[in-house]
Amino acid sequence: MKAWLVHDWCTPDDMQWADLPLPQPGPGQVRVKVAAAALNFLDTLMIGGRYQERPPLPFAPGVELSGTVDAVGGDTDLALGERVCGLVSYGAFAEYACVDAADLSRVPAAVDLPTAAALPVVYGTAHHALLERGRLEPGQTLLVLAAAGGVGLATVQLGKALGLNVLAAAGGADKCALARQHGAAQAFDYTAPDWVEQVKAATGGRGVDAVLDPVGGDYTAAALRLLAVGGRLLIVGFAAGAIPQIPANRLLLKELSAVGVVWGPWRRRNRTAAAAQMASLFELWQKNAIAPLVSQRRPLREAPAAIADLGARRTTGKILLIPGADQ
Repeated sequence: MKAWLVHDWCTPDDMQWADLPLPQPGPGQVRVKVAAAALNFLDTLMIGGRYQERPPLPFAPGVELSGTVDAVGGDTDLALGERVCGLVSYGAFAEYACVDAADLSRVPAAVDLPTAAALPVVYGTAHHALLERGRLEPGQTLLVLAAAGGVGLATVQLGKALGLNVLAAAGGADKCALARQHGAAQAFDYTAPDWVEQVKAATGGRGVDAVLDPVGGDYTAAALRLLAVGGRLLIVGFAAGAIPQIPANRLLLKELSAVGVVWGPWRRRNRTAAAAQMASLFELWQKNAIAPLVSQRRPLREAPAAIADLGARRTTGKILLIPGADQ
């Protein structure tokens, strides 16, 4: 099979396009013929050795995929030919991947199989953030930062489906328009110097009940200013690169909460709840309440360029890598 390999911590351009033997599934695993691998910001970190989990070198990057079961290692109820999507610790940027069956979900027949690769990480994160961590209720107001990105758009869609008043912030008029198209009641261009004041005015000076923050840097300070009394800062990541220092006095004065949101480890600790979560998301998808936005479908061979675009924040929604599309 063909796969991308990282031999040492590197940039995307330094990965190697390699021929490898087919992997063999072990107990509790299946081998998946990959229909699509989805890109995530963590891929840019893992390739460079900057993610909290470091795979043993060499490794094939990529953590999210969809495909068809083509070999079974035993001790699993998945069968040959089943359509699945889910996560791997690494190895998705390849034509085949061995995956723990517990990390996969069956894809309903009505759902496009390649597009299903765009569901688990961003919608799982959004669901975990809004319900398990944020405990948001219908009618409350949510502000989504980086609202045109993968997690951002998923959160906008899911927030609307859950009955929240969703506000969005993104960089540029086009990205703001995209957020509105996907369910945001209002969108604010945070390249404008007064965007914080615009959000305050839109809430009548009250502020918002929660902010989803996948950006970090100076945007986190702005998010704290925009929270209403008792509000929750939902920390997803640091796409801006800088890890912010959160002043405890701001939390104290308005009884705010800064809450970490890490979906992957949560789902491994809570398999039953995670399975119910994925079933709920597929149900919402089939009701057209949510739908992954795939902005690009690129051949797997183009992974370095696609990852570089994602790392430079030149993308919206999700990018899929399709094995065999260039061969």
